[in-house]
Amino acid sequence: MFTPKYPAPDTAPPPAPTATTPPAAPLVPTADSAAPVIAPADAPHAPAPTRSTRPTVQLTPGGLVAVAAGGTAVTLVVGTVLVSMLLAVAITGVSVAVCAVVLRLLLKDFQTHR
Repeated sequence: MFTPKYPAPDTAPPPAPTATTPPAAPLVPTADSAAPVIAPADAPHAPAPTRSTRPTVQLTPGGLVAVAAGGTAVTLVVGTVLVSMLLAVAITGVSVAVCAVVLRLLLKDFQTHR
């Protein structure tokens, strides 16, 4: 029950063997050796681009309408929540201000009746 579960080993095929490159020529040519000339046919070529195997997203007209309707619904819900939070903060602020005014009047009245 508490033993770890390891994923299956990678089953990718081994990489294809690449062509061997000719040995490098000396950097400084000597009097008895000529500089090697590489023919354009011997130059290494860039590998051809391969097609991606990832699926592409293709939206049908019905799918596009569904995505637009979902985005609209999410926007309306988030907007409603934000407006209600703002309204709650405003109501709380007004009630605190009313309480402060009432307390101020009560304290002032208490001070004058002494």
